[in-house]
Amino acid sequence: MRRVVTGHDGEGRSVVLFDDLPAAGVLEKAGGLRLTEIWETKSMPAEIGGSADAARRKRRIEPDPHGSVFRVLEYPPDSERLKGLDPEAHFRSMGAQAANEKTRRHPGMHRTKTIDYAVVLSGEICAVLDDGEVLLKAGDVLVQRGTSHAWSNRTDKPCVIAFVLIDAAR
Repeated sequence: MRRVVTGHDGEGRSVVLFDDLPAAGVLEKAGGLRLTEIWETKSMPAEIGGSADAARRKRRIEPDPHGSVFRVLEYPPDSERLKGLDPEAHFRSMGAQAANEKTRRHPGMHRTKTIDYAVVLSGEICAVLDDGEVLLKAGDVLVQRGTSHAWSNRTDKPCVIAFVLIDAAR
């Protein structure tokens, strides 16, 4: 995935700061999710100055308070992913908490204090909620408002989703 980030030069003209292929990491404790961090903001309104690469951040699910994060995740099929998914270890390593093992409907159930915009880029996936689920296909958009949820890929092909997470009040 190519990432192009714009900014300003010393004279205030718009320029390309980054035109690269950001590093993707495989989250083994998450059952082999492929994570690509694109950008992060640490305040609202967002700071648009500077030239540092804001995608170079400690891996965690939620953005900083008053911030946002833009990432792309590739979900392997559940038939592969659930073999290696360690919910408690994964979510703990990402600064979050897995849903209660006794009540969760899927091993990936968790909740964040964010509003999330999810755009399915390819494949299909079920958004699993406490009560029900919805099948999302390429081109579908989900607005996830701090609810307990999981992502379940019941196909035999990966599903790629672009996410924007924004810190939220609860």
